[in-house]
Amino acid sequence: MDQSDTFTIGGDTTVNRLGFGAMRVTGPGVIGPPEDEAAARDLLRHAVELGVDFIDTADSYGPGVSERLIGETLEPEEAVVATKAGLLRNREGEWLPHGDPDYIRNQALVSRDRLGVETIDLYQLHTPGSETPLEESVQALAECKDDGLIEHVGLSNVSVDQLERARDHVEVVTVQNRYNVGYREDEDVLQACEAYGIGFMPWYPIGAGSLGETVAEVAESHEATPQQVALAWLLEHSGVTLPIPGTSDPAHLEENVAAAGLDLSTAAYNRLTDLA
Repeated sequence: MDQSDTFTIGGDTTVNRLGFGAMRVTGPGVIGPPEDEAAARDLLRHAVELGVDFIDTADSYGPGVSERLIGETLEPEEAVVATKAGLLRNREGEWLPHGDPDYIRNQALVSRDRLGVETIDLYQLHTPGSETPLEESVQALAECKDDGLIEHVGLSNVSVDQLERARDHVEVVTVQNRYNVGYREDEDVLQACEAYGIGFMPWYPIGAGSLGETVAEVAESHEATPQQVALAWLLEHSGVTLPIPGTSDPAHLEENVAAAGLDLSTAAYNRLTDLA
């Protein structure tokens, strides 16, 4: 099947479908600054030079480090930046849901300052599941949108029911859930996004899961890496997918971006699709 190389988020923001996840431009364990901040900035610049114009980050990456480096490195017009709030890190490095409306509104202001923008392109609820009801967290995002702090609202790690409930309060333009060629527990969420024209951002997009051997065989037949095949399958599988592979290695970045130009044979695509 033929799919467009681009996707228009929210009806007005067109990006190349293969983006970049900026979680790894931080220190070990996604805590603190990277060992070499100059190298991290060079990586971000190189991503844009390669044609990436959609970057995903979060206030909890660092925390704050990823957003800061993006804001210090790139001009707002160089890439659409999606960031997130609603997930805290404690000293042990645990990820803790925190959807308090006041916290979300405050983080929108902080994220805006770190990114160096007047309006955040896309602001996502990082996860439901906190003590705050989903509707209250989403309403806080809606108010941020009304106040001009953010342009578009997205969700992450949600079910179809949670997506539907959120859409009662605000227009949702993206959903970011775990999904890849070997892990498709949220196929129903992807199908809902297709029905509504919502961008679907699969996190952990190059995970091959139990299909590792099959992906490797397809990669060999296409003179590609397994990671490239996993990304190419995602792009082929649905026109609303926006894979955001992350890396701190320039060579891996180049390989990932090159996956956008990999054409899987029909037999290979079907083989990967049918075996999951």
